[in-house]
Amino acid sequence: MARAMWKGSISFGLVNIPVSLNLAVRKKSIGFHQFHDADGGRIREKRVCEKDGKEVPYEHVVKGYELSKGKYVTVTRDELKAVDPVADRTVSIEAFVELSEIDPMFYERSYYVSPEGKSSGKAYSLLSHALEKSGRAALARIVLSTSQHMCVIRAEDGQLLLTTMVFGDEIEAAPKVAAAMTSPAELKMAQTLIDQMTKKFEPDEYKDEHRKRVIALLNQKAKGKEIVAPEETHEERVTDLMAALEQSLGKHRPANEAAKGQAHRARRAHAPAKHKAARSS
Repeated sequence: MARAMWKGSISFGLVNIPVSLNLAVRKKSIGFHQFHDADGGRIREKRVCEKDGKEVPYEHVVKGYELSKGKYVTVTRDELKAVDPVADRTVSIEAFVELSEIDPMFYERSYYVSPEGKSSGKAYSLLSHALEKSGRAALARIVLSTSQHMCVIRAEDGQLLLTTMVFGDEIEAAPKVAAAMTSPAELKMAQTLIDQMTKKFEPDEYKDEHRKRVIALLNQKAKGKEIVAPEETHEERVTDLMAALEQSLGKHRPANEAAKGQAHRARRAHAPAKHKAARSS
Protein backbone atom coordinates (compact mmCIF):
# COMPACT_ATOMS: atom_id res chain seq x y z
CA MET A 1 0.00 0.00 0.00
CA ALA A 2 1.15 3.54 -0.76
CA ARG A 3 2.42 5.70 2.04
CA ALA A 4 -0.34 7.34 4.10
CA MET A 5 -1.20 10.82 2.85
CA TRP A 6 -2.57 12.00 6.22
CA LYS A 7 -2.09 10.96 9.85
CA GLY A 8 -4.10 12.13 12.82
CA SER A 9 -6.89 10.84 15.02
CA ILE A 10 -10.66 10.43 15.17
CA SER A 11 -12.27 11.92 18.26
CA PHE A 12 -15.29 9.85 19.34
CA GLY A 13 -16.66 11.32 22.58
CA LEU A 14 -13.74 10.94 25.01
CA VAL A 15 -12.23 8.17 22.86
CA ASN A 16 -9.27 9.14 20.68
CA ILE A 17 -8.34 6.80 17.79
CA PRO A 18 -5.01 7.37 15.99
CA VAL A 19 -5.58 6.75 12.27
CA SER A 20 -4.06 7.29 8.82
CA LEU A 21 -5.74 7.98 5.47
CA ASN A 22 -4.98 6.48 2.07
CA LEU A 23 -6.68 7.41 -1.18
CA ALA A 24 -9.48 5.00 -2.05
CA VAL A 25 -9.87 6.30 -5.61
CA ARG A 26 -7.08 7.28 -7.99
CA LYS A 27 -8.19 8.69 -11.33
CA LYS A 28 -6.36 7.22 -14.32
CA SER A 29 -6.35 10.15 -16.68
CA ILE A 30 -3.84 10.57 -19.51
CA GLY A 31 -1.62 13.64 -19.16
CA PHE A 32 -0.36 15.55 -22.19
CA HIS A 33 2.32 18.20 -22.64
CA GLN A 34 2.02 20.98 -25.21
CA PHE A 35 4.33 21.32 -28.22
CA HIS A 36 4.73 23.67 -31.16
CA ASP A 37 3.52 21.76 -34.23
CA ALA A 38 5.97 23.61 -36.54
CA ASP A 39 9.25 22.70 -34.84
CA GLY A 40 8.33 20.35 -31.96
CA GLY A 41 9.46 22.80 -29.29
CA ARG A 42 7.94 22.41 -25.84
CA ILE A 43 5.48 25.18 -24.96
CA ARG A 44 5.87 26.76 -21.52
CA GLU A 45 3.38 28.99 -19.79
CA LYS A 46 4.69 32.20 -18.24
CA ARG A 47 3.25 34.70 -15.76
CA VAL A 48 3.37 38.00 -17.66
CA CYS A 49 2.25 41.40 -16.33
CA GLU A 50 -0.24 42.98 -18.74
CA LYS A 51 1.05 46.48 -17.90
CA ASP A 52 4.78 46.16 -18.61
CA GLY A 53 4.79 42.88 -20.57
CA LYS A 54 7.48 41.41 -18.32
CA GLU A 55 7.52 37.96 -16.72
CA VAL A 56 6.75 38.10 -12.99
CA PRO A 57 8.60 35.80 -10.51
CA TYR A 58 6.32 33.61 -8.41
CA GLU A 59 7.29 35.38 -5.16
CA HIS A 60 5.91 38.65 -6.55
CA VAL A 61 2.51 37.23 -7.48
CA VAL A 62 -0.41 38.10 -5.17
CA LYS A 63 -4.00 36.92 -5.37
CA GLY A 64 -6.89 39.20 -6.20
CA TYR A 65 -10.64 38.87 -5.62
CA GLU A 66 -13.11 40.77 -7.80
CA LEU A 67 -15.49 42.67 -5.51
CA SER A 68 -17.36 44.25 -8.42
CA LYS A 69 -16.79 44.72 -12.15
CA GLY A 70 -13.15 45.77 -12.53
CA LYS A 71 -12.65 46.40 -8.79
CA TYR A 72 -10.28 44.00 -6.99
CA VAL A 73 -8.88 43.54 -3.52
CA THR A 74 -5.48 41.80 -3.34
CA VAL A 75 -4.15 39.61 -0.55
CA THR A 76 -0.72 38.14 0.14
CA ARG A 77 0.02 34.54 1.07
CA ASP A 78 0.84 35.56 4.64
CA GLU A 79 -2.53 37.33 4.95
CA LEU A 80 -4.34 34.21 3.75
CA LYS A 81 -2.38 32.05 6.20
CA ALA A 82 -3.83 34.14 9.03
CA VAL A 83 -7.31 32.75 8.27
CA ASP A 84 -6.31 29.20 7.39
CA PRO A 85 -8.11 26.57 9.50
CA VAL A 86 -6.08 25.17 12.35
CA ALA A 87 -4.63 21.85 11.17
CA ASP A 88 -4.91 20.08 14.52
CA ARG A 89 -4.90 16.60 12.92
CA THR A 90 -8.13 15.66 14.67
CA VAL A 91 -11.32 14.46 12.99
CA SER A 92 -13.93 15.49 15.53
CA ILE A 93 -17.22 13.60 15.15
CA GLU A 94 -20.08 16.07 15.50
CA ALA A 95 -23.12 13.83 14.95
CA PHE A 96 -24.35 10.47 13.72
CA VAL A 97 -26.89 10.19 10.90
CA GLU A 98 -28.65 7.53 8.87
CA LEU A 99 -26.44 6.88 5.86
CA SER A 100 -29.50 6.78 3.60
CA GLU A 101 -30.25 10.43 4.51
CA ILE A 102 -27.11 11.69 2.74
CA ASP A 103 -27.68 12.46 -0.93
CA PRO A 104 -24.73 11.07 -3.00
CA MET A 105 -24.50 14.54 -4.56
CA PHE A 106 -22.68 15.66 -1.38
CA TYR A 107 -19.89 13.09 -1.73
CA GLU A 108 -16.51 14.31 -2.95
CA ARG A 109 -13.43 12.10 -2.42
CA SER A 110 -13.02 8.85 -0.49
CA TYR A 111 -10.19 7.56 1.71
CA TYR A 112 -9.47 4.30 3.49
CA VAL A 113 -9.06 4.84 7.24
CA SER A 114 -6.54 2.57 8.97
CA PRO A 115 -5.64 2.27 12.66
CA GLU A 116 -2.27 3.86 13.41
CA GLY A 117 -0.20 2.13 16.08
CA LYS A 118 -0.80 -1.03 18.11
CA SER A 119 -2.93 0.64 20.78
CA SER A 120 -5.58 1.98 18.39
CA GLY A 121 -6.82 -1.36 17.04
CA LYS A 122 -9.44 -2.03 19.71
CA ALA A 123 -10.97 1.47 19.62
CA TYR A 124 -10.93 1.38 15.80
CA SER A 125 -12.81 -1.95 15.75
CA LEU A 126 -15.26 -0.68 18.36
CA LEU A 127 -16.24 2.34 16.24
CA SER A 128 -16.35 0.29 13.04
CA HIS A 129 -18.58 -2.44 14.45
CA ALA A 130 -20.82 0.05 16.24
CA LEU A 131 -21.39 2.00 13.02
CA GLU A 132 -22.11 -1.17 11.03
CA LYS A 133 -24.55 -2.50 13.60
CA SER A 134 -26.41 0.80 13.90
CA GLY A 135 -26.52 1.40 10.14
CA ARG A 136 -25.42 4.97 10.79
CA ALA A 137 -22.50 7.13 9.68
CA ALA A 138 -20.51 9.80 11.52
CA LEU A 139 -20.44 13.43 10.40
CA ALA A 140 -17.20 15.24 11.16
CA ARG A 141 -14.77 17.92 9.99
CA ILE A 142 -11.24 17.42 8.71
CA VAL A 143 -8.50 19.80 7.56
CA LEU A 144 -6.61 18.57 4.50
CA SER A 145 -3.80 20.83 3.33
CA THR A 146 -5.23 24.29 4.12
CA SER A 147 -8.89 23.49 3.46
CA GLN A 148 -11.53 22.43 5.93
CA HIS A 149 -13.99 19.78 4.78
CA MET A 150 -17.14 18.23 6.12
CA CYS A 151 -16.77 14.46 5.92
CA VAL A 152 -18.73 11.30 6.55
CA ILE A 153 -17.20 8.23 8.18
CA ARG A 154 -18.90 4.92 7.45
CA ALA A 155 -18.04 1.28 8.09
CA GLU A 156 -18.00 -1.61 5.65
CA ASP A 157 -16.83 -5.13 6.53
CA GLY A 158 -14.83 -3.88 9.51
CA GLN A 159 -13.12 -1.13 7.49
CA LEU A 160 -13.70 2.56 8.14
CA LEU A 161 -14.02 4.82 5.10
CA LEU A 162 -13.90 8.61 5.16
CA THR A 163 -15.46 10.63 2.34
CA THR A 164 -15.09 14.38 2.10
CA MET A 165 -18.26 16.30 1.30
CA VAL A 166 -19.30 19.56 -0.29
CA PHE A 167 -21.12 22.08 1.89
CA GLY A 168 -24.84 22.67 1.54
CA ASP A 169 -24.43 26.11 -0.06
CA GLU A 170 -22.26 24.57 -2.80
CA ILE A 171 -25.18 22.54 -4.17
CA GLU A 172 -26.90 24.37 -7.02
CA ALA A 173 -30.68 24.57 -7.18
CA ALA A 174 -32.16 22.07 -9.62
CA PRO A 175 -33.60 23.52 -12.84
CA LYS A 176 -37.35 23.43 -13.25
CA VAL A 177 -38.56 20.53 -15.35
CA ALA A 178 -41.91 20.87 -17.08
CA ALA A 179 -44.24 17.97 -16.26
CA ALA A 180 -45.47 15.93 -19.22
CA MET A 181 -48.36 13.47 -19.28
CA THR A 182 -47.58 9.81 -19.89
CA SER A 183 -50.06 7.04 -20.60
CA PRO A 184 -50.43 3.94 -18.40
CA ALA A 185 -49.26 1.80 -21.34
CA GLU A 186 -46.07 3.87 -21.73
CA LEU A 187 -45.38 3.71 -18.00
CA LYS A 188 -45.91 -0.05 -17.90
CA MET A 189 -43.61 -0.56 -20.88
CA ALA A 190 -40.92 1.69 -19.33
CA GLN A 191 -41.11 -0.28 -16.07
CA THR A 192 -40.80 -3.54 -18.02
CA LEU A 193 -37.70 -2.19 -19.78
CA ILE A 194 -36.20 -1.21 -16.41
CA ASP A 195 -36.90 -4.72 -15.09
CA GLN A 196 -35.25 -6.29 -18.13
CA MET A 197 -32.15 -4.12 -17.80
CA THR A 198 -31.82 -4.55 -14.02
CA LYS A 199 -28.76 -6.50 -12.89
CA LYS A 200 -26.31 -6.71 -10.02
CA PHE A 201 -23.71 -3.94 -10.07
CA GLU A 202 -20.31 -5.39 -10.96
CA PRO A 203 -17.75 -2.53 -11.13
CA ASP A 204 -15.20 -4.58 -13.12
CA GLU A 205 -17.64 -4.82 -16.04
CA TYR A 206 -17.35 -1.08 -16.71
CA LYS A 207 -14.09 0.09 -18.27
CA ASP A 208 -12.87 3.47 -19.47
CA GLU A 209 -13.17 2.66 -23.18
CA HIS A 210 -12.07 6.14 -24.27
CA ARG A 211 -8.81 5.90 -22.30
CA LYS A 212 -8.12 2.49 -23.87
CA ARG A 213 -8.63 3.95 -27.36
CA VAL A 214 -6.33 6.91 -26.60
CA ILE A 215 -3.57 4.58 -25.34
CA ALA A 216 -3.97 2.39 -28.45
CA LEU A 217 -3.72 5.51 -30.64
CA LEU A 218 -0.54 6.64 -28.87
CA ASN A 219 1.03 3.19 -29.27
CA GLN A 220 0.19 3.23 -33.00
CA LYS A 221 1.68 6.70 -33.38
CA ALA A 222 4.83 5.59 -31.57
CA LYS A 223 5.19 2.79 -34.15
CA GLY A 224 4.92 5.33 -36.98
CA LYS A 225 1.44 4.30 -38.11
CA GLU A 226 -0.82 6.86 -39.76
CA ILE A 227 -4.02 7.63 -37.88
CA VAL A 228 -7.15 8.21 -39.95
CA ALA A 229 -10.22 9.57 -38.18
CA PRO A 230 -13.30 7.42 -38.89
CA GLU A 231 -16.31 8.96 -40.57
CA GLU A 232 -19.03 10.07 -38.22
CA THR A 233 -22.11 7.91 -38.17
CA HIS A 234 -25.49 8.97 -36.89
CA GLU A 235 -28.05 6.52 -35.59
CA GLU A 236 -31.59 7.06 -36.74
CA ARG A 237 -33.58 8.52 -33.88
CA VAL A 238 -36.99 7.13 -33.07
CA THR A 239 -39.28 10.04 -32.28
CA ASP A 240 -42.36 7.98 -31.39
CA LEU A 241 -42.10 7.14 -27.67
CA MET A 242 -44.06 3.88 -27.84
CA ALA A 243 -42.07 2.72 -30.87
CA ALA A 244 -38.81 3.56 -29.09
CA LEU A 245 -39.91 1.59 -26.02
CA GLU A 246 -40.96 -1.40 -28.12
CA GLN A 247 -37.62 -1.43 -29.96
CA SER A 248 -35.76 -1.13 -26.65
CA LEU A 249 -37.70 -4.03 -25.16
CA GLY A 250 -36.77 -6.20 -28.13
CA LYS A 251 -33.12 -5.16 -27.87
CA HIS A 252 -32.84 -5.81 -24.14
CA ARG A 253 -34.99 -8.93 -23.93
CA PRO A 254 -33.26 -11.41 -21.58
CA ALA A 255 -31.13 -14.01 -23.37
CA ASN A 256 -33.12 -16.97 -22.06
CA GLU A 257 -36.39 -15.37 -23.20
CA ALA A 258 -34.92 -14.67 -26.66
CA ALA A 259 -33.69 -18.26 -26.86
CA LYS A 260 -37.14 -19.56 -25.97
CA GLY A 261 -38.65 -17.41 -28.72
CA GLN A 262 -36.15 -18.73 -31.28
CA ALA A 263 -36.79 -22.33 -30.23
CA HIS A 264 -40.54 -21.82 -30.45
CA ARG A 265 -40.25 -20.37 -33.95
CA ALA A 266 -37.97 -23.24 -34.98
CA ARG A 267 -40.45 -25.83 -33.70
CA ARG A 268 -43.27 -24.18 -35.64
CA ALA A 269 -41.19 -24.07 -38.82
CA HIS A 270 -40.39 -27.81 -38.60
CA ALA A 271 -43.81 -28.97 -37.33
CA PRO A 272 -45.35 -31.99 -39.16
CA ALA A 273 -47.71 -31.08 -42.03
CA LYS A 274 -50.77 -32.67 -40.38
CA HIS A 275 -50.27 -30.50 -37.29
CA LYS A 276 -50.07 -27.43 -39.50
CA ALA A 277 -53.22 -28.49 -41.31
CA ALA A 278 -55.03 -29.06 -38.03
CA ARG A 279 -54.12 -25.55 -36.88
CA SER A 280 -55.22 -24.01 -40.16
CA SER A 281 -58.62 -25.74 -39.96
